Amino acid sequence: MAREDPIKNLIDALKRLPGVGEKTAQRFAYFIIGMTGRDARLVAQAIVEVKERIKVCSICYNLTETDPCPICTDTKRDRSIICVLEEPRDLIALEKSGSFKGVYHVLGGLVSPITNVGVDELRIEELRHRVSAEGVREVIIATNPTKEGELTSHVIRERLTDMNVKITRIAQGLPAGGDIEYFDSQTLTAALTNRREL
Repeated sequence: MAREDPIKNLIDALKRLPGVGEKTAQRFAYFIIGMTGRDARLVAQAIVEVKERIKVCSICYNLTETDPCPICTDTKRDRSIICVLEEPRDLIALEKSGSFKGVYHVLGGLVSPITNVGVDELRIEELRHRVSAEGVREVIIATNPTKEGELTSHVIRERLTDMNVKITRIAQGLPAGGDIEYFDSQTLTAALTNRREL
């Protein structure tokens, strides 16, 4: 019986990462093989640790080590304004800008007929509940300026129309088709400042 090839196993494991094909996985695998044993163990340990310790906040659905997360428990944040985002990495980008002092709501994706992600797969009902229960006066929709982001923005607006809440959308000065996580702080600050009502 032939032994499994550890290099092939590593390449196959790396191909599970988004955007990593065969050649990139091979390049990563050979880089890892060339690392010192200590560095390789640090990387492996960091992966195991993040899987064991990180959870989803039960209020905003951000990734966190404590539940609720530090943003949701921060008494200095303005709970009457919720910024709706696609993924936790978008939250990190907005926090780095330092321009938003409200709280967040992470949808966990975007409505996408192409990939069969429907409204029910997102946390829109949870958003409705928060708006109703927490006395929210404004919901800022900060989904990416893509077709899916615009569709999701439209769905959220429709789902909140019966509620007494102002609904705004971040300014469209962001480039179409871009990802919030890659924008610089000034661009994000301008987008939040110049948001418009829907």
